[in-house]
Amino acid sequence: MPIIDVKNLTKVYKYHEKEPGFIGSIKSLINRKYEYNSAVNNISLKIKKGEFVGLIGLNGAGKTTTLKMLSGLLTPTSGTATVWKEIPWERSLEYRKKISMVMGNKIQLIWDLPPMDYFGLIKDIYNISTDDFHNRVNKLSELLDVTDLLKVQTRKLSLGERMKMELIGATLHNPEILFMDEPTIGLDIFAQKNIRSFLREYNNTYQATILLTSHYLEDIKELCDRLIILHQGVIIYDGKTIDIINAFSRYKYIKMKLKSAVTNGELELFGEITNQDDLEVTLRIDRERVPQTVANILEKFLVEDLNVEELSMGDIISKVYSKEE
Repeated sequence: MPIIDVKNLTKVYKYHEKEPGFIGSIKSLINRKYEYNSAVNNISLKIKKGEFVGLIGLNGAGKTTTLKMLSGLLTPTSGTATVWKEIPWERSLEYRKKISMVMGNKIQLIWDLPPMDYFGLIKDIYNISTDDFHNRVNKLSELLDVTDLLKVQTRKLSLGERMKMELIGATLHNPEILFMDEPTIGLDIFAQKNIRSFLREYNNTYQATILLTSHYLEDIKELCDRLIILHQGVIIYDGKTIDIINAFSRYKYIKMKLKSAVTNGELELFGEITNQDDLEVTLRIDRERVPQTVANILEKFLVEDLNVEELSMGDIISKVYSKEE
């Protein structure tokens, strides 16, 4: 039984077109022209409780617009969406208590106050008991390793530290659905890893439903069992993340550094050479043949270092888009 049910959802933005200069302003008052952009075009989907769903696409594909409609921040042009049989853009109090949205490029913390003061405001808004409040703040801040920063002025925190505080504020009231729009944008690899661990823990502990958009495709690969790909406002893929990896990644790549030179002919007995720089070689191999091929290479050649790598998630998604064009 889905808790999110979307049918034929569409959002068209209407833009006022104005010529430059004072004369252009006068003309636009008398004879106003408009342009229309279909950001989301007739999408339908169902999401069950506890699912961790990745929503990806190029800039302008409709990811953020979709999240804004489902969170109630935008009203669609047409179509329907229900969450627990509630209509999101009606923004009922009961609905807003059950959800939370974090946007990586928009801060909700109060710039001149420490995060703890902001959390106190959240406590009052959601009527969280004092005991629950302190227990949750302590648990979440320990999980994100920011306990010693709770009373530091927000403006003095780094980008990664602020995002961790945003996540604490967004989850203090134990929302059942999290809408995450680029939560790791601009963060270093350590902060990204920490936030991924937090989201995975929250999903597992509370069976929360999470919709995540991210341009860091490792976020999607590591966290999301299900993947939805948008292209020009249309869903072009909706299925298991592992299925799309298997469908577009028949091969693995053996990267090795040899101790002595060998001929290309000898290397090509094992696979296709995709890159070669002196003694450093990359071979493309059918994934089923990798274990035996690695054993044969180590038996035949003197190898200083060897790694087996998957096709990156970015390359896989590029292949998906190239099929659409």
